[in-house]
Parts: sequence; C-alpha cells; structure tokens
Amino acid sequence: MLTQDIRNSLIDATDLNQLKWDLNRLQPVDVGEYITQLPEKQRAIAFRLLNKAQAIDVFEYLPTEVQEELINSLHNIEVVQLVEAMSPDERAELFDELPAGVIKRLLQELSPEQRQATATILGYPEGTAGRVMTTEYVRLREGLTVGEALSKIRRQDEDKETIYYAYVTDDNRTLVRVVSLRQLLFTFPDVLIRDIASNRVLKVRTETPQEEVAQIMKRYDLIAIPVVDREDRLVGIITIDDVIDILEEEATEDIQKLAGVSGDEAALSPPQVTIRKRLPWLLGIMGLYIGAASAIAPFQSVIAAVPVLAVIMPIFSNTGGTVGIQALTVTIRGLGVGEVTPRDTLKILRKELFAGFGTAIALSVTMFLLSLIWAHPQERWVALVAGLVMATNTIVAVTLGTLLPMGLKRLKLDPALVSGPLVTTMLDTIGFLTFLTLISIALKVFHLPT
Repeated sequence: MLTQDIRNSLIDATDLNQLKWDLNRLQPVDVGEYITQLPEKQRAIAFRLLNKAQAIDVFEYLPTEVQEELINSLHNIEVVQLVEAMSPDERAELFDELPAGVIKRLLQELSPEQRQATATILGYPEGTAGRVMTTEYVRLREGLTVGEALSKIRRQDEDKETIYYAYVTDDNRTLVRVVSLRQLLFTFPDVLIRDIASNRVLKVRTETPQEEVAQIMKRYDLIAIPVVDREDRLVGIITIDDVIDILEEEATEDIQKLAGVSGDEAALSPPQVTIRKRLPWLLGIMGLYIGAASAIAPFQSVIAAVPVLAVIMPIFSNTGGTVGIQALTVTIRGLGVGEVTPRDTLKILRKELFAGFGTAIALSVTMFLLSLIWAHPQERWVALVAGLVMATNTIVAVTLGTLLPMGLKRLKLDPALVSGPLVTTMLDTIGFLTFLTLISIALKVFHLPT
C-alpha cells in the first residue's frame, strides 16, 4: 500500500517528471488506488504518466466506473491496447458496464482470438462459473512427455493466468487429468504426462453458481479450478483471485440486502447515487410498516385507556426485531459459507429454539419488571401480559429467522432476500397484534381497572 509520505508527496506534486517516476516504481494495485482517489479531471493526467507496461497492469486494478471514464478520455489506439491486454474475464466484467455501442467498437478492434474469448465469457449468464472464468490456461495432451510439456509451456504459455496447474485433455478437448507444475519440474523429461497426472480432477460446469465455485475452492484449498461444458470439454479456469472477488461481492450483497440497501453502493458513492440506491428500499419499508401500523390502528381506544402501552410497545418492536435479525444473520452466513444446507433445517431450528427459550425467559422477566416500574398501580396487571407476549415473540422471531432463509435456499432463491426490515416488520405486526388483542380481551372479560 502507499505509505503516507508517498501519498502526500503525490497529492502535492507539481513536478510531473517526479510524479511519473513515483507512479512507475510503485505496485500497480497501489497506483490504481491512488488514481481512483484523484478528482475526476486529474485521473487521465495521472494515468498518461504511466509507461505502457505499468498502465496495462494498473488498468485491471481500477474500478469499472474509472475504467469506463478513462476509455472515454483516452485515444482509441490507447484504449484498444489496454483492453486487448486485459485477461478475458476482467475484460468481460468491464464490458458489462459499458454502453453497447462502445462494446461493439472495442470488440471489432480486438484480435480474433481475444474477441472470441470475450464473446464466449459474455455468452454465459451472470453469476455463473462461465461468466467469471478466464480462457487463459495451460492445456496439455496426454501423449506428451514431461520435457515436451515444459518446452510448450516456456514457448507458448508465458501470458497464461496461472501455470501452477496444467490440464490434460484428449483430442476432443475433454478434460481427463491434471498435473501440477511441481510434478513437471521434478520428473524426468522422458516420462509421459499420462503417467504422472492425476485422474481425480475437481471441476465445475459453466452453469455452476459462482458462490458454489468459491465454496468448492475454499473447501479443497485450490489455487485454480477447471471449468467444463456439458460435454466435459475444458473451456476455462477460475483462479483464487477471482474467488476472493466473488466472496467479497457475495458478502457485500448479503450485508446490503440484510440492511435494505441496493447493491453496488460504495462508501464514497456520490450523494445522488446514494439517494437512488436507498430511496426505493426506504419507500418499500414504509409500505411494509403500514401493515404494522394497521395492526395498531383498531386498538387506539385501548392504548388511550392504558397509557403505559405507548411506553412498552417500542420495546417489543426493537427487541423482537433484533432477535429475529440475529437468527437471520447467523443462518444466512451459515448458508453462504457452506457451513449448513437446507437439510440441516431441523438441527438449526432445534438449536435456535433451545437458545430462544433461554433468551425468552430472560427477556420476559425483564419486560415484566420494566412494565411494573412504568405502569401506574392500577395498570400493573399489564406487566403479566407484556412478559408473556415478549416470550412468545422471541420464540416466533428465532423461528422466522431460521426458517425463512432456509426455505428460500430450498427453493433455490437467494436467502439474503429476507432482509432485516422485512423480518422486523413481520415481527412487529405479530407482536403488536397479539399484545393489543390480549390487553383488549382482558379489559372486556375481567373488567380490569385502567
């Protein structure tokens, strides 16, 4: 990362020659971070100070919005050189954000090989292995010797995404074996590849969801994993750097959904972007809360007769919602990292209910005592109802927080679709309706004082 001294010297630099020297000696990822933080009008100036090799490396570390911005500010020949040098998967990610006209122009300028590689990746649905794979990998034929394989790698494969593994295919490109670079280096040159390569190949299909790919690679500590089509033909690989991006993307998406925030909003997004991303959710949440408000509306006379209810009800709302979000977050996280599956629903629910009963007792007693403190002497009977409903609402909360994401996962939907505001609103509606109904019944049946 940039040190503070270097960062300050770059920001305050007036000597472009010195700035050029500084930028070209730093790591590409650090230069990318620096350029991203510059004001929009200065980014192209800083980028033009990079030598060709550094510019190509730095470009892949820039956010897609900055890449698009530079494409619009650079000459066509510079843009083509940058895009041509990108790995196919990074290029496909960039093209996802560009206008159709720009994509068409850039595709026409690419070499036939790179154009075909990019079109292949863009042809797969978003969120699948095919969309995040790269077509740059080392492929060997079974009949080669180790010496011939190493010679081929030296001659043709210097720009491949990774050479830690080489993938062995037959004449139809069907993936049959995998061999590591370590095996090749420590084996005699005249030994056949088929004699040292392993036929126990972990692979994924092009339609495999990207989060499933990430879990497989995490489980087996893989640096790369091959991607095959439905005929088991090798079409690409997914590398560990792609998996890190996938895990970050999935975690960000889940966190944003739980909080009721639209995806792709960053901490430094412009205010207009923040408004556009958040306002639809907020309006939707207001619509949801109409349900909770509708549960309260018929009981206005009950609340007027027992004023302490106005003090107690916010505690129901906040506590029940928090209990539900806790269970929801733990369940979604477990599903996200592959710790649990829908087959574990009963096991998880049993654990949550045991914990929920203990929590319910503690919350119920606390609610009872607080209600006694706040209620007038003639209203203290409300404390019994409040404690009972608090316990019930807690059990309902952990049940919903567990079953809703498990149910969505079983239906092959994203469990994070169950957002925190949705669960909170459901619990508010159930809790308020139960609590006020019991209070109303008690007032009518037992003629209790108010």
